[in-house]
Amino acid sequence: MKLDNKTIVLGITGGIAAYKSLQLVRLLTKSGAMVHVIMTKSATEFVTPLTFQTLSGNPVHTDLFNLYQEQEIGHISLADRADLLLIAPATANTIGKIANGLADDLLTTTVMATKAPVLLAPAMNVNMYENPIYRDNENRLRCLGYHFIDAESGNLACGWSGSGRLARPELIFEEVCHLLSPRNLVGETVLITAGPTREELDPVRYLTNHSSGKMGYELARAARNRGAQVLLVSGPTALEPPCGVELIQVTTAQQMYSVVMERAYACSIIIKAAAVADYRPAQRSNEKLKKQGDRLTVELEKNPDILAELGKLKKNLLLVGFAAETADLQAHAAAKLKAKNLDMIVANDVTQEGAGFNVSTNIARLLYSDGREESLELMSKEQLAGIILDRIRDLKQIPAQA
Repeated sequence: MKLDNKTIVLGITGGIAAYKSLQLVRLLTKSGAMVHVIMTKSATEFVTPLTFQTLSGNPVHTDLFNLYQEQEIGHISLADRADLLLIAPATANTIGKIANGLADDLLTTTVMATKAPVLLAPAMNVNMYENPIYRDNENRLRCLGYHFIDAESGNLACGWSGSGRLARPELIFEEVCHLLSPRNLVGETVLITAGPTREELDPVRYLTNHSSGKMGYELARAARNRGAQVLLVSGPTALEPPCGVELIQVTTAQQMYSVVMERAYACSIIIKAAAVADYRPAQRSNEKLKKQGDRLTVELEKNPDILAELGKLKKNLLLVGFAAETADLQAHAAAKLKAKNLDMIVANDVTQEGAGFNVSTNIARLLYSDGREESLELMSKEQLAGIILDRIRDLKQIPAQA
């Protein structure tokens, strides 16, 4: 997601995890955000302000009583201009001070003064993280509307192992995008399918396709960022699941069919981005098939057509399908749109460079049930996901800035 024209105030507190925030600054600035860093005195013992200044391109703020900083961009100015105030890492000490209304340094004073959303990424020793006093402080702030991204589990710098490790910068960045996205899908429940399916021949071999799942995962991430409740039904992929979505992993087309049909009733939008196998072996061998002769004949039988079944059941459901073709793109996509009772279909010619499987880009044509068509240029799948959700929003007549 692009964060152009967004101002992020990033607080760095005194913990060994401070070095991980360097990568976070890179992610934020690369997305187009303006980043202003506030460091506590303890934080400067771990990473120098100059390092953050170099990466952010802005002066680093450390002293509440620095008159030059106060004149140029003091704590009130920082608080006012922030679209989001992020503290990563957030120590138990800093979280405790915020929870109890203390403002004795530049960072906590800025937190007290801002009306922007505040996101905290805790990092501390496992015993501190599990301490009832800390848990009460975190819960108090959550109840007041502060946002948290949970610490991860693993080996900690202090030698202990357990919860308390700073969340990965990529996950923190994703949460920032979520909080700064337009909230125009709030109240919608979106089911998205992604990836390939696998149809086993025997315990060793299976039939599948080249789908990576990238398009479906980008759609799930973007829908969640816009405030929707998202269920992602995914075939086998190597992708990291988006934050904040419910993930159900399946392997076969029949498994995907069962999950989708069971959960469809509770959804207002379904986007079928998965590349589901049309056929499966009529018989699965319980043992590895041995090489015999020059030819092997495998009998296939048809899998259930998930999209067609959804189209039959559709009432207040908005249904979007995908069509990956190698020829006659418009004709095949239009036929599928009509036959399966879709509101919209996203079609692409996988023989085009940059529009096939296992790439991060796509060239799509959008067809609508009312006969409209829209051709899109080569773009990232992240950008395409945003356009698809914009068109869904239009079809549901949701205001753009809802």
